[in-house]
Amino acid sequence: MSADKLNLLNFSAPRIRLLHLSWVAFFITFVVWFSHAPLMGHLREAFDLTTEQVKALLILNVALTIPSRVIIGSLVDRYGPRKVFGFLLIISAFPCWAFAMSTTFEQLAITRLLLGFVGAGFVVGIRLIGEWFPAREVGLAEGVYGGWGNFGSAAAAITLPSVAMLFGGDDGWRWAIASTGMIALLYGFFFLWKARNTPKGSSYFKPKRSAALEVSTKRDLYFYLAMSIPLYAALLVIVWRLGPSNLSLFGTTTQYVLASLIFALGIVQIGQAWRVNREHLKEGVDEHDRYSFKQVAILDLSYLVTFGSELAVVSMLPLFFADTFGLEPVMAGLLASGYAFMNLAARPGGGWLSDKFGRKKSLMILLAGLMVGYGLMSQIGSTWPLALAVIATMCCSFFVQAGEGAVFATVPLIKRRLTGQIAGMVGAYGNTGAVIFLTVLTFVEPSTFFLVIAASAAVAFAAVQFLDEPKGHIAEIDEKGEVQLIKVG
Repeated sequence: MSADKLNLLNFSAPRIRLLHLSWVAFFITFVVWFSHAPLMGHLREAFDLTTEQVKALLILNVALTIPSRVIIGSLVDRYGPRKVFGFLLIISAFPCWAFAMSTTFEQLAITRLLLGFVGAGFVVGIRLIGEWFPAREVGLAEGVYGGWGNFGSAAAAITLPSVAMLFGGDDGWRWAIASTGMIALLYGFFFLWKARNTPKGSSYFKPKRSAALEVSTKRDLYFYLAMSIPLYAALLVIVWRLGPSNLSLFGTTTQYVLASLIFALGIVQIGQAWRVNREHLKEGVDEHDRYSFKQVAILDLSYLVTFGSELAVVSMLPLFFADTFGLEPVMAGLLASGYAFMNLAARPGGGWLSDKFGRKKSLMILLAGLMVGYGLMSQIGSTWPLALAVIATMCCSFFVQAGEGAVFATVPLIKRRLTGQIAGMVGAYGNTGAVIFLTVLTFVEPSTFFLVIAASAAVAFAAVQFLDEPKGHIAEIDEKGEVQLIKVG
């Protein structure tokens, strides 16, 4: 069956049922993760929040997602996506309810920080979908999973204000947010009941060691260690943004303590990666078991530009439209929401293009379109017709989100037993990109901000020239120690 004939309504097919089961799980994690955003007006009124405190909550919401995606990726490879996704949904209900019951800003901040962990749920399904779909269909399947699941943030924005009104009173927002935790809890148990890690008769390949990503050569080890540094640098930027010279969430002493903890965490993780791979490489890596870390690094940069820019632009676009065209906040938010709505079609479209025309070629075309799109957005001004500005934004968002689909159409084809860890690192780079671009925005005008993203896309485009098109087979060793060949192209 070819990718373009994949029937998403064929519920009699086990892999189709698994796909729908998975994207709904991802969708719910995003509803929980972004449940506070559409209710921020209620929160601001209930807690008398300052502008700085509102910004702090928004940053705290994504802070833990960077390390948690790496952690979740390792857990997926070790324990399997069924258990990890199910328990992540169940556990997420508790900080969600704690957030809903908060009575002080400090409680809001702590629980919102903890809820950033649920944002790592995306990583789980990447490995799960990769187990159930062959290479000729995996791009479209991963695109549907990512695009439809990502829509959870928009669904939260559409529905939760109405749910809060339904409950009424000053505590309506609490019931609305708490309801998302209940949905996550119930669906977590349902997922554990219905999901399976692999199709019947298939092996679930596990890494020999899950404490760090295994690489194939000493050169790749140095490359891996170097690519780990920006993830911790992004965390340091977050601590700086929340510190006394910016949002003043905490004082200088706390800032130094947090920065020291991040340095220590980075040193421990890099040391662990060194130790795991030193032993791994000392044992020798069979030729059939090797893969190139270059592939992972290129996808890291591509996702930094695509998903990183999406998160950053979604955060600033309503205000950009309001300031540029003098719109009311409601209208500006409505027009800006079109950027996120494109996920429903664009991300599956990017996966389909990748299946149809090749991983490398598709990613190059989409990154080139992204460059042009952001270059065009940098020219938007008050003299533009509003409709033209919205069309330009929607066109740009197509290339952004289709690019995300093309990236994760490639991730499962690098090394099956390491897919969770690879997806975790690539996903973490997406959040790192958001931190970088939003930090840039604090220093420059929106037009320059869009040009910076376009320039970053040019760097990613150049890197993709060195991407090797997945082809032939990848070798994996099953639990019996036997080599199995998996077709990837």
